Amino acid sequence: MLKKLFVIIAILFFLPVIIASSGALQASSDIDKISHIPQLDETAIQVYAARTWGLKKVLAVHTWVAIKHANEDKFTRYEIFGWAKYRNEDVLVAHRGGHDAPWYGNTPTILVDIRGDKAQAIIAKVEQAIDDYPYRFEYTMWPGPNSNTFTAYIGRRVPELRLDLPSTAIGKDYREIKDIVSLSPSGSGVQFSLWGLLGASAGVEEGLELNLLGLNFEIDVFDLAIELPGIGRIGAPQIKQDEHDT
Repeated sequence: MLKKLFVIIAILFFLPVIIASSGALQASSDIDKISHIPQLDETAIQVYAARTWGLKKVLAVHTWVAIKHANEDKFTRYEIFGWAKYRNEDVLVAHRGGHDAPWYGNTPTILVDIRGDKAQAIIAKVEQAIDDYPYRFEYTMWPGPNSNTFTAYIGRRVPELRLDLPSTAIGKDYREIKDIVSLSPSGSGVQFSLWGLLGASAGVEEGLELNLLGLNFEIDVFDLAIELPGIGRIGAPQIKQDEHDT
């Protein structure tokens, strides 16, 4: 019985990582399917993910949030810069422009694109969640808190985003021991997590998800897709057409 369990774990969590490291299989991206530059008079909220740098890119993405008020010509991009911790600076950085710019040369995938009245109705909640992020002077690459912990925090606070972070967003499941049971990162379900190292979640957006050592295997029941460690999403696209219609 124990041997079978090890085999199942190897197939679900470690075999996809080996495949990803070989470059034999790439998950689909939504980046070329959607025009993600809104009109000047539109309010917009967007979330992106891009592969990170070095050896980490085999396993992980970096995620960020970008918001634009109506009649602003540029987005404000909010993300975590881990190096700031070593200067005793706020790791949460805001900068104007470059909302969909590559991360260390890696093209981003758009995860959330909400515009117009829908965005206007929740933009204050998003900004408040950003202000309230509790780990502004903390950063740990693994298991967190890191850039993906930040975007997951926003998703829990603003479930209207319907944020389904990819399996490669290592750190999204980081939770302190006092929050061992909490909302899932999308805010649409529940999650059990031990510091992001072991856990499970079930939600409308995530589907069913298992976490082992920060690696995630997900069955997206409602969207008919799966997400694998290292590889990411295979199946139906992340973004639906009506999410960015005004």
